[in-house]
Amino acid sequence: MDIKSAFNSISEKVENALKPQGFAKQKISGNENELVSLYTSENNAYSVVYFIDKQHMVMRHCAMTDDGPDNDWKVLATWMFDPEKDTQKEADSIANDFVDNCSSTSAVKRIKTTKKKKKKDSDEGNADPIFLAKRFSSLFPELKDEIKNEEDCYYPFRGVTFTRASIVPKVENLVKMGNKKEIEKLVSLISTQYSNGDADTRSIITIVILNSMPEDKYDILTENMSDELKKAWKAALKYKGKKVKPEKPKKKRTSMAERLQAQQQAQQR
Repeated sequence: MDIKSAFNSISEKVENALKPQGFAKQKISGNENELVSLYTSENNAYSVVYFIDKQHMVMRHCAMTDDGPDNDWKVLATWMFDPEKDTQKEADSIANDFVDNCSSTSAVKRIKTTKKKKKKDSDEGNADPIFLAKRFSSLFPELKDEIKNEEDCYYPFRGVTFTRASIVPKVENLVKMGNKKEIEKLVSLISTQYSNGDADTRSIITIVILNSMPEDKYDILTENMSDELKKAWKAALKYKGKKVKPEKPKKKRTSMAERLQAQQQAQQR
């Protein structure tokens, strides 16, 4: 099946599902390796992309800014589509899945709760919890696979839950080992990310990460810490050992790998 015909068929069904929700299709061009369609509302953007080299048909979502999509795309669904083997039947299956991803009850709720991102006039930064997690992978490379799995399985990214389960134990072990150069790198990283981070990121650094550290390591941690973070951590210590409202549980979604495996199995039948 001609890939442009398949892509247009899928995009048209997505557009028809999004129009009643206040979305409009925008004129946009991809590159030599992509076919792209973009749909935007006041606060949200959806995109359907076909990556020619990978033969992947992808649906994505992100928030809007005053200047357009913030381009912090979250992949909602990925399907394989081989123009030499697949037909309109496969294109319709993909379209139905994409429509469900943008019109189901959970999708409508996602749209209602996503707010337009605006430029900040305060000292607060823009780096979010997922950016923080990815920065920690420079210290702990094994985090890369854990972050990918988290992104594949949950939306939005569970910053607090992920940090407690995957980052805090690694940081705590590094601090207990007492390697001064490694601790200096750690403190430099969190000081920078605190300065650049949004409110959620700052809370994760102070209340979740630093408040989990052994008290006998406080001096070595603060030795090279920025004054801004020292002050914030001092204020956050009053929450140490106290119950803070837990992160709201997020629904687990089928991973990309599971989707692709299910599709391949269906094609073999």
